[in-house]
Amino acid sequence: MNVLSSNPLNYKAYHIFFSNLANPLRIEIILSLRNKSKSVNDITEELGVEQSKVSHALASLKKCRIVESRRQGKQIIYSLNKSTIEPMLKLIDKHASRNCKCECCVGKECGGMK
Repeated sequence: MNVLSSNPLNYKAYHIFFSNLANPLRIEIILSLRNKSKSVNDITEELGVEQSKVSHALASLKKCRIVESRRQGKQIIYSLNKSTIEPMLKLIDKHASRNCKCECCVGKECGGMK
């Protein structure tokens, strides 16, 4: 019996979760929301991406509760899930600073481990 057949629900959850994190636009949105809650218009303006693309990415992130939303007047304000995603980002930062030897992790493109 392999890992996938013994935990099919976990596989699906992991796949969906990490697929969200593997998408460059979704990562940009997550990082944009890291320090401050924002509206779709704020995110669109900051990232220079079409509103429809940002809205679609936010819907996917919201489905997995990576981001949360609340209504403020006519706008919807998005923020990161503070209980799970913010601690995970801190853990990733800690891991990268201690363990990642690739220059890509410090902002330089290198095409692989160095």
